[in-house]
Amino acid sequence: MNTTAHPNARLIARFYEAFARRDGAAMAACYHPEVHFSDEVFDLRGADAGLMWRMLTSTGKDLSVEASAIEADERGGRAHWDARYTFGATGRPVLNRIDACFEFRDGLIVRHVDRFDFWAWSRQALGLPGWLLGWSGYLRAKVRARAAAGLAAFKAKA
Repeated sequence: MNTTAHPNARLIARFYEAFARRDGAAMAACYHPEVHFSDEVFDLRGADAGLMWRMLTSTGKDLSVEASAIEADERGGRAHWDARYTFGATGRPVLNRIDACFEFRDGLIVRHVDRFDFWAWSRQALGLPGWLLGWSGYLRAKVRARAAAGLAAFKAKA
């Protein structure tokens, strides 16, 4: 890690280093209590954002994460990251390429937005249904509902 980088760049690097170790608690510690996380599937605030990472890092047995192009200044930052894993519902391999944007407050991440090509993801993760319906709002809503139910179940056990 470049120790001369801005402290917020080091914070992003620490976040992804924890992700690569599958340490959801360390990832959550990088978040401000008022964090807002969103991506193509989740839209979460506060502790639920950290809980999502705890869930994903504890269930993704073959998860591999590689972050690159980390940049940040006082207000915002960005990174690119690739996630490789087996999608549990189908057993299909996935390589998801994600671009992240960050905002900071009090030395922590207060806003985190991940963007990826949902159709590309759905084709890999879901196979034929993803090919046929991955572009549709219907499939996206179904995936979001399933993910929210999974997070609720994980939260109930936590």
